[in-house]
Amino acid sequence: MAEAVRHDKTARQLRLLSDALDSGRLGPVRRLVNTLSPAEIGNLLESLPPGKRTVVWGLVDAEDDGEVLVHVGDEVRESLLAEMDPDEIVAAVEDLDIDDLADLVEDLPDTVIDEVLKSMDRENRERLEQVLSYDEDTAGRLMNPDVVTVRADTTVDVVLRYLRLRGELPDHTDHLYVVSRRHQYLGRIALQSLLTHEANTPINQLIDDEQPAIGVDESANDVARQFSDHDWISAPVVDDNNILLGRITIDDVVDIIREQAEHQALSAAGLDEDDDMFSPVPRAFRRRLLWLSINLGTAFLAASVVGRFEASIEKLAALAVLMPIVAGMGGNAGTQVLALMVRGLALGQVGASNVRTLLWKEMRVALMNGLSLGLVLGLVVWLWFGDGVLSLVIGSALTINLLFAASAGVLVPLTLKRMGFDPALAGGVILTTVTDTMGFLVFLGLATLILLQ
Repeated sequence: MAEAVRHDKTARQLRLLSDALDSGRLGPVRRLVNTLSPAEIGNLLESLPPGKRTVVWGLVDAEDDGEVLVHVGDEVRESLLAEMDPDEIVAAVEDLDIDDLADLVEDLPDTVIDEVLKSMDRENRERLEQVLSYDEDTAGRLMNPDVVTVRADTTVDVVLRYLRLRGELPDHTDHLYVVSRRHQYLGRIALQSLLTHEANTPINQLIDDEQPAIGVDESANDVARQFSDHDWISAPVVDDNNILLGRITIDDVVDIIREQAEHQALSAAGLDEDDDMFSPVPRAFRRRLLWLSINLGTAFLAASVVGRFEASIEKLAALAVLMPIVAGMGGNAGTQVLALMVRGLALGQVGASNVRTLLWKEMRVALMNGLSLGLVLGLVVWLWFGDGVLSLVIGSALTINLLFAASAGVLVPLTLKRMGFDPALAGGVILTTVTDTMGFLVFLGLATLILLQ
């Protein structure tokens, strides 16, 4: 429901922007754009064609430029940076949090990176270098080193005076982290505990040591799963020696979850979530050509199966009419299972311990669907062609192909995952090949054996 409201709001804003741009009235555009959050501006920019995008980008408040750049895909970010001179880029990114700056810095021109580093104080420069030293899509790359730490041998009064002296807290601070003299993570203290206990209460009496710290090398997917499981707003990140390095906050995890959803949806079509919807035609052509070529190759494989039964098709024209039904139904059934498997693998819900149970369950579902739909399809074919044996053949072929589709839907993504490939990206192509090939082979083979002997 909330997602639908968001999409309606974006569509309405996009319509108002387009109308104002078409009329040449930039004043209303500027007022509209600068009432939006940086994330909303980024979403709108990605929805605009290049010409209008350039105009709107020029109207964005300079204070929001850096945050907007964080909230757009790589291709759109590249086009926006191309519209800025080096001084504008430095001004836009110098006030970003370290974790957000780490996301952007590799997309910046080398000369700009040098200027950004020079504009930072030594402590923040070292923090940025530390974050960049970790692999992408790990907790180390996601974390913000800006954390508020306290010692266990102090009191509530001392901590509150320290916080007042700081004057401000990092965004999404719901806990302070307690560390030892060697800066090892001991636990956390909720801000509400500091506000509701007596000033002389020792900090070591308030420590919550139940929240596990996140290892700096844990994957982004594992981080998102832990936040989802425990409803965290923030979480500490430690190294192998339990030294506190930083923290990850819920806003970064929401971005991970959104990117995962976009990746699964677009990878199934051989696309990338960072692709610009309005990317130049030559670039879009080159990217899509690869997967379309692979699909063409697999289509020839299915066609070669059909070709082996050319004589059977010539004898019984009904086979040509009916064979796409079996292949198409198998493809749809397999896609349902594939979607569940890709999701389960992404969430860590599928592994060696439960794959046999899952495969057995999907095979039983496929058998029940095959028998039910095969009966309906057989009845329709009997009424259409008046051939009871043909009805039996196509009903049987449908059931068998649904069984193949279910097994492929389970085993193909598991095999791809084990081989190091992305199941969301390559699974659909292989699954379609299996269901089309087996659908044609089973139906035409049964028809040849039973009807044409």
